[in-house]
Amino acid sequence: MRATVNGVVRELADGTTVADVLRLLEIAPGGVAVAVNGSVVPRAEHPRTVLAEGADIEVLTAVQGG
Repeated sequence: MRATVNGVVRELADGTTVADVLRLLEIAPGGVAVAVNGSVVPRAEHPRTVLAEGADIEVLTAVQGG
């Protein structure tokens, strides 16, 4: 299936979850926020949130700065 991750169209396996996408991107689950189709997915739901064809996923990482 195709989904857009941070503006890049990717081929993902059917049944891919938010947690799978984070592993694919090599991003630790702590310190990130994930939105699917504009709705924030709570961290506890990442392993259970299965993505659908055409999903728009945004992964935002926390950074320090000032």
